[in-house]
Amino acid sequence: MSSINQQPLNQQLAQLFKMACIAELEALKPGNVHIFADGHGMTIHDFIKSAEAVSSVIAQADLSLGQRILVSVEATQKSVSCNTNLGIILLCAPLIHAVLTPLQGNLQQRLKQVLQQTTTSDAQCTFDAIALANPAGLGDVAQHDVRQQAGCTLLQAMQAAADRDLIAMQYANGFEVIFKLGLPILTEADIENNTGMNSAWLTTKLYLTLLSAFADSHIVRKHGVRVAADIQHQASQHLTMFNISDSPKLYQSKLLAWDNRLKQQQVNPGTSADLTVACLFVRALNNKLIQYDG
Repeated sequence: MSSINQQPLNQQLAQLFKMACIAELEALKPGNVHIFADGHGMTIHDFIKSAEAVSSVIAQADLSLGQRILVSVEATQKSVSCNTNLGIILLCAPLIHAVLTPLQGNLQQRLKQVLQQTTTSDAQCTFDAIALANPAGLGDVAQHDVRQQAGCTLLQAMQAAADRDLIAMQYANGFEVIFKLGLPILTEADIENNTGMNSAWLTTKLYLTLLSAFADSHIVRKHGVRVAADIQHQASQHLTMFNISDSPKLYQSKLLAWDNRLKQQQVNPGTSADLTVACLFVRALNNKLIQYDG
């Protein structure tokens, strides 16, 4: 048994969360901050500091889901004073809560139970967290505006936003994109173990797959549907070329050039990066945690 499994469950979860965040930063993800290039007024060190800050609080015992989200965003703001990881927190906090809550079933089944059990208090804490993070493109909405008092459960609020936000969609459909699209890419590589692709390049492939499958919500909010659809199409083209390259390294220059163009245009596919972290985290939960007893 590895050393991580000898730690208390909360510490295991905190460490796996931080590892997933760092693994995502080590991959070339065009348009986002990564080890090859900073961007959008943020540095890789901002994201590392954020991961460290959040990992110290996100897996605490005896928190409601909403509290788990809020204390994580508060920790980020104290650490870097900017929004580096709201989407990551919104996706990973329910996963951690599902592991810590005594429930039956596999991880996705437990997650769905957690989401079904959310309360108005969870919604209010999450509204407060989103308002505090103040993500780019956050506008006013007619129903369940985060600047107003919550009058619904967290799941109901996310269901109402699911048609315009990929993270909200995950709450509404039980994280289907993560478990049915993203995770199989990582799991297949784990099984084959002979793809010739290291973990960072595999993460790049995962990211391009997610970005090519959906119009990135962060781009939609800042630049509109047409720009998001164009970036989605470009991602699909790059994914095809990446997959047929004899070696990912041979395609690196093309991805770096695209990365530079996206950043010059101030286009940040942040939601796709958030989903990438969540996929990496789910794989780590499945691989590293032998059991979760709550």
